[in-house]
Amino acid sequence: MDTFINFMDEHFVPVAARIGSQRHLLAIRDGFAAVMPITLAGAFAVLINNTLCVWIPALKFLVPINNAVWAGTFAIMTIFVVFATGYNLAKSYDEDALAAGLISLASFIVTLPQTDGGLKVNYLDATALFTGLIVAIISTEIFVRLTKAHIVINMPGDIPPAVGRAFAALIPGLGSIFLFGIVAAIISASGAGSLYDIILKTIQTPLQNIGQGVGSAMLATFLITLFWFFGLHGANLLDPVMNVVYVPALQANAAAVQAGAHPQFLITRVFFDVFCHLGGSGATLGLLVAIILVAKRRKDLKTLARLALPAGIFQINEPVIFGLPIVLNPILFIPFIIVEPVLTLIAYIATAIGLVPPTYVAIPWTSPVGVGAFLATGGSWTAALVAIINLIVATLIYMPFVMLLDRQKVEEKEEAVSK
Repeated sequence: MDTFINFMDEHFVPVAARIGSQRHLLAIRDGFAAVMPITLAGAFAVLINNTLCVWIPALKFLVPINNAVWAGTFAIMTIFVVFATGYNLAKSYDEDALAAGLISLASFIVTLPQTDGGLKVNYLDATALFTGLIVAIISTEIFVRLTKAHIVINMPGDIPPAVGRAFAALIPGLGSIFLFGIVAAIISASGAGSLYDIILKTIQTPLQNIGQGVGSAMLATFLITLFWFFGLHGANLLDPVMNVVYVPALQANAAAVQAGAHPQFLITRVFFDVFCHLGGSGATLGLLVAIILVAKRRKDLKTLARLALPAGIFQINEPVIFGLPIVLNPILFIPFIIVEPVLTLIAYIATAIGLVPPTYVAIPWTSPVGVGAFLATGGSWTAALVAIINLIVATLIYMPFVMLLDRQKVEEKEEAVSK
């Protein structure tokens, strides 16, 4: 075990750390985080329409209000992500973030298919996420490189700062926007449709189809916990990939429910939060429960579990990750990396056989076990039950290793005393 940990620490951790600090991935991650209030508003609008407004006829007057909220939030979420990604990427270069965000958004819209009636809303929803992210990154890189090369218009110092920044962004902005205009015209003239169509067919849809496989979902949870074991924030490292692959599935499910149809995707971004990350990455709420139930000799374990439990209920597990610790703890390595793939498989089967409806509501990741599953599926009690069953399974997986940890430390102390 020591040989394996040393090998991973030498060869795996440095690469993962470099990936985790890569500025483009960080910009995508922070871009999604920035639009969370908007997506939550749209998701809860759909949830209210399909729960309270159905259960209580007197609340049907809320339906048009919720429809309007949906149309202004989740239905056009890509434009918010594009702006936020361009903004955060430019900010990482210490350049004009506001100008970069606006230019990214304009460049993205330039690439979309144009109709006589203007843009269709479905070109702005999550199906365009991959296109939007690519355009935002390239557009911002062009803006930053032209700005750093001083290919800008410098105005006299006595003009208002906002005007000076606007003129400084003029040439870099024109360069980026017109470049994508040329790309869009070439693609259209070739009969290939649009950049949106090309990326959707060749990249995003295949990735989304792969992501719907239970094996890839289990691999994702395995990698998240593997990163965490070596002290790297696995959820943050994989967040850009998880969002690109699974947020469109969540949005498509929400759109289907909004239209009165059945959601088609079994695995969405929120699926992992409500069925797998129970107490945080590695389903560590199960570990805390296991410590409380079976740790008999070590008072420090009991104390830590009681202190970490309130945070764990709301899916925050840094106290146990670094306090126990789980990081580089050989005894907890096996349960920590296998528990989430097992829970993913259980939840997938339950959804595939129709026991649990697909998730379609974006909820706060801090929602407690059972509550999150209930809300994410539009009020399914069986979903809440499956989440609780998964917590029990996680606890059972951790139990023998907690007993081993409990016994080992005591034996070490006894040996030390005898010497």
